[in-house]
Amino acid sequence: MKVAIFTAFFSQETMTYVKSVIQYLERKEHELILVDRLKKYLGGDSFNYFDDDKALTGVDFLFSIGGDGTILRAVTLIRDSGIPIFGINTGRLGFLTSLHRDELEEGLDLFFLKKYTLIERSLLQVSSKEPISAFEEIGFALNEVSVNRKNTTSMLSIKTEIDGQYLTTYWSDGLIISTPTGSTGYSLSSGGPIVSPSSQCLILNPIAPHNINMRPLIVPDNISIKISVTGRDKNHLLSLDSRIVTLENGNNIHLKKASFTIRTVQLNGSFFYNTLREKLFWGQDSRNTQ
Repeated sequence: MKVAIFTAFFSQETMTYVKSVIQYLERKEHELILVDRLKKYLGGDSFNYFDDDKALTGVDFLFSIGGDGTILRAVTLIRDSGIPIFGINTGRLGFLTSLHRDELEEGLDLFFLKKYTLIERSLLQVSSKEPISAFEEIGFALNEVSVNRKNTTSMLSIKTEIDGQYLTTYWSDGLIISTPTGSTGYSLSSGGPIVSPSSQCLILNPIAPHNINMRPLIVPDNISIKISVTGRDKNHLLSLDSRIVTLENGNNIHLKKASFTIRTVQLNGSFFYNTLREKLFWGQDSRNTQ
């Protein structure tokens, strides 16, 4: 098997687990290719490397070593290639990752025994009226697309249409459009609902709305969304997961479900609802005995 190893952070602790994974894979005689920024830590001639500014091809799996942010960065390498991502958590929460660092050897054994399921995760595709170079190759997001203020404390006015029909104008600090995967991220922190990753929907969630009756809205994911932003400043921010661009007000934003999905590895015995209870303490109550 040919495995790509990716990490976005290079702390001493993370590098310890990167080296452990490499040693395990070498013992099992798998072919490796590492993100090029590991050269300075592992030696330039010891391994084959790939450029993290380009799409990744020709591997069977990508091992993402870090936290959820590392997986979000890995998505920009995978794009529409169909390469599955195996998340190994060395961060704090690790909601998208399947394997915790404390169970590294056992989890890798399970993986290579093929005791896992591939979870299909939908993405959002983004375009704009006036072309933006940042959208041309990686104009998609796994977690969410959000509109935010820039250089002002004043509210934004965010006119929103669904399938060409007027929905509402949000008077707020911003707007989050989240996938089911992203429901446990920024949207949750802004009062949004938790949604199972397999659900076929999107969440529109205003950030600090000035209308007390404005609440998150769940819509089917086969619709198109158009957003037009105005405000006291001439610009606003648009974020695609961890990537941020500045847009001029009036440059209409178009969003729809992407034509491809991202596949992540879920080891046997690991379930979304277990993760909710264990990592978010969801439903924790002394009266619950199970």
